[in-house]
Amino acid sequence: MRSRTTDEAARVLVVGASAGIGAAFAVRAVAGGAEVVVTARRADRLADTVAEAGGGHVVVGDLRSEEDCRRMVADAVDVMGGIDLVMYSAGFAPLRSVADADEADLAAVFETNVFGVQHVLRAAVPQVAPGGIVAVLSSESVMRPWAGLGIYASSKAAVETLLRSWRFEHPEVRFSCVTVGATQPTEFGTEFEPEALGPAYASWARHGMLPATFMDTGDLAQFMVDTFTSALAHPGIGVEQLTLRSSSPIADP
Repeated sequence: MRSRTTDEAARVLVVGASAGIGAAFAVRAVAGGAEVVVTARRADRLADTVAEAGGGHVVVGDLRSEEDCRRMVADAVDVMGGIDLVMYSAGFAPLRSVADADEADLAAVFETNVFGVQHVLRAAVPQVAPGGIVAVLSSESVMRPWAGLGIYASSKAAVETLLRSWRFEHPEVRFSCVTVGATQPTEFGTEFEPEALGPAYASWARHGMLPATFMDTGDLAQFMVDTFTSALAHPGIGVEQLTLRSSSPIADP
């Protein structure tokens, strides 16, 4: 993975690299030759990511803290000398109907999925090289409601609007919204209450929302690494929206 105009390694900050898509992306970015800084709250899981990748630098912090985000970005810049690509993959999703979601649910979701994005972008965008890329994961649930995921989807809708505003105000940086469909293995759903999952899953199947086969996390991560590697080599081309879904047919209800 090379930077935009030279043969030097791309400088990549992966936010939310302790598990799932973020960890897989970091591992494959390192394998592609990038210099990578991984961030999240769980130091032990970040150490696992770096060990699997065979390289990378760990910076621990809480995305819900603006101060932590400033420090994480500053540490990343100190280590790499700058940033060519930010990949924000962190996310939080309870399984709760909108009628049952209370203030605590809203706060927990928006602190990570929206406030965290804003904290990171405020700190990182001034450090991103001209023509560099800030990519943030979104969800297909924004386009079509999924039972139990209304609060999560609303946070991702807010993120998509936020990215459009950043793109308008900072044309020197490319902003990419990556809409992701059902993918495994990840930690998405670890906060789902078991008694709520059965009815929700039945609703998803009944409405034709579940693919017969989910995307593989490693394959998805490699596709994104390949895509952004190519984008970094072509700074005149924006990658404003990527929509990645399983190519399999819909599962039978």
